[in-house]
Amino acid sequence: MADNIQRGEEFEKKAEKKISGWGLFGSKYEDASDFYDKAANCFKLAKSWDKAGSTYVKLSNCYTKLDSKHEAAQAYADAGHCYKKTSAKEAISCLEQAANLFLDNGRFNMAGKYYKEIAELYELEQNFEQAIIYFEKAADIYQSEEVTTAANQCNAKVAQFAAQLEQYQKAIQIYEEIGRQSLNNNLLKYGVKGHLLNAGICQLCKGDVVAITNALDRYQEMDPTFSGTREYKLLVVGSLTSCKDFHWFCISFEMVTFSALVSYSWLWEVAA
Repeated sequence: MADNIQRGEEFEKKAEKKISGWGLFGSKYEDASDFYDKAANCFKLAKSWDKAGSTYVKLSNCYTKLDSKHEAAQAYADAGHCYKKTSAKEAISCLEQAANLFLDNGRFNMAGKYYKEIAELYELEQNFEQAIIYFEKAADIYQSEEVTTAANQCNAKVAQFAAQLEQYQKAIQIYEEIGRQSLNNNLLKYGVKGHLLNAGICQLCKGDVVAITNALDRYQEMDPTFSGTREYKLLVVGSLTSCKDFHWFCISFEMVTFSALVSYSWLWEVAA
């Protein structure tokens, strides 16, 4: 491990010497980028993640000087993945640089990928407001590229965090829209009842009996098979009972798995 750090530092010194020395502009940054790449790999082998991350940033700067936007973006992404091991803040900064560069370069799916990674980091930090912002950015890109499944996954996360922040109407609109879009996709239509269930639970958390009744009518119009599902029956019972009774009804009805109940526990607490 120590040997790899020493080798990395030697490559890094060679890169800096190339940049500060005489030589053709393009040539010296090409040579420096090669040395920085080797240095970063050595630091990664040594599990010196901060050193690897900072070296990848220097590598990205070299590529920027060479007007190699794709390589610059990828170097920032590599830096972000190194910083994930030590600093969420630094990782987010580098991944955002990568996403923005890929966006400028017309690599939209790559930009969406890294915006999604940023959102997931904010989720781990339990910063749900920021997670929503970046999941929305990723979803918008995926939708523009017609990557429906990825867009729905990101939007579902936005809805989940919106509900946790008691932004129930926003969550309802998203869940309903995902359900509506999924009806026209043979691979996704089997998940429609789950999205409508999520929307219905958010309706229950609002505590508006009229709204949930209207929603159930709307869901039947959207999907005529929904009224025959256990999800529909669960929501009907939920509209007629207290939150505590509804919680225990879910368990006795075996409507959802234990892990799903845990994931919805915050809903019961908010609605109680």
